Amino acid sequence: MTDASATAAPDAMIRLENLTKAYPGQAEPAIGGLSLEIPRGEIVVFVGPSGCGKTTLMKLINRLIEPTSGRIVIDGQDVTEMNPDELRRGIGYAIQQTGLFPHRTVAQNIATVPRLLGWSAEKVSARVDELLTMVGLAPDTYRDRYPRQLSGGQQQRVGVARALAADPEVMLMDEPFGAIDPITREALQNEFLRIQRDIRKTIVFVTHDIDEAVKLGDRIAVFGPGGRIAQYDTPEAVLSDPADDYVAEFIGSGAYVKRLTLTPLSRVAAATDWPTVPSSADREERVAALRSADRDFVLVLDGDRRPVGWLGRDLAPDDDRLTGNGLPLLSSLGPDDTLFDALNAMLASNADVVVVTGEDGRYRGTLGMAAIQELIHTASPAAGAGPERAAGPAPGRSDSPGTDSPGKEVR
Repeated sequence: MTDASATAAPDAMIRLENLTKAYPGQAEPAIGGLSLEIPRGEIVVFVGPSGCGKTTLMKLINRLIEPTSGRIVIDGQDVTEMNPDELRRGIGYAIQQTGLFPHRTVAQNIATVPRLLGWSAEKVSARVDELLTMVGLAPDTYRDRYPRQLSGGQQQRVGVARALAADPEVMLMDEPFGAIDPITREALQNEFLRIQRDIRKTIVFVTHDIDEAVKLGDRIAVFGPGGRIAQYDTPEAVLSDPADDYVAEFIGSGAYVKRLTLTPLSRVAAATDWPTVPSSADREERVAALRSADRDFVLVLDGDRRPVGWLGRDLAPDDDRLTGNGLPLLSSLGPDDTLFDALNAMLASNADVVVVTGEDGRYRGTLGMAAIQELIHTASPAAGAGPERAAGPAPGRSDSPGTDSPGKEVR
């Protein structure tokens, strides 16, 4: 549990020193004597209610507004002594309503800063196509479209691409996913994390949504009234040990469940005792496997040991579903999906187990509901505390994937 001034960030990219912003006629400053260090290559999320100073602090960093006092140091340089236009051209900026120029094409929007920096036409064109591909938009399809011809999610992707155009070391993102539907928002969050794993930019991200902060942030700064930071720490620490009642109330109920979002399935040891049968097995072999199994379902694996289906004990020996892949696996989750995703999959499919595979799609084991219940009350493996725990059913329990829906595959 730490406050902002006490958090020493190794290799800080951004350092705010006793920063104050006061407006004439106001009794209290919007930001008062704030000190903060933001590590290189990390996502730091500013989260808090409206009017608490999150966006004000972001605007101070790139000098859209000027501080009353204090220093802003980026990569070792005091930016209060820089030309503000030069500063902003070196910082990527993405906002809630995208800020795309409606009279410019997608390519022209993305190329805005590189052209201001004097890049050649060939270099700009190549960068535009590279970034469109990075954010999941085919260049040949989207390069010449106008913002009005894009969906909200596509506009946000272009906004992120424009922020990355000049390959800045620092990005400022002010609620970039706040004005779109929940399904698109989640997809963009996942895409954003995938991109960040490759580019490792230093990102300041503003949101009012604690769930978004927990999902995206390497560190979270919880803002309180008067522009103060009530707590600055890792998501795990904020959820498990709130600094005060204000932080606890802002987090709200369900902190234990929120912690599940911090643990990817790739960091959880899967149980390996679930009965399986090869897809090449004939009907008699499959019936024998079901009779000898201590579970209601047997998992079918193909020749590469990839899960392809389930066999249920209630299937009659002459049931056609005993051949081929059996009952289907409903869907799959990637290695970066979390314990929360696994729990959600079980609840959605009326199952108490999910199948876990490696990145290559090969069977790795299973994860049971009892294991998730236990992991809720232990240190998250993602936080690096303690050894991996076996994720099988509790002793004496015979988990099944359920009868209506035989469980989800987790890749």
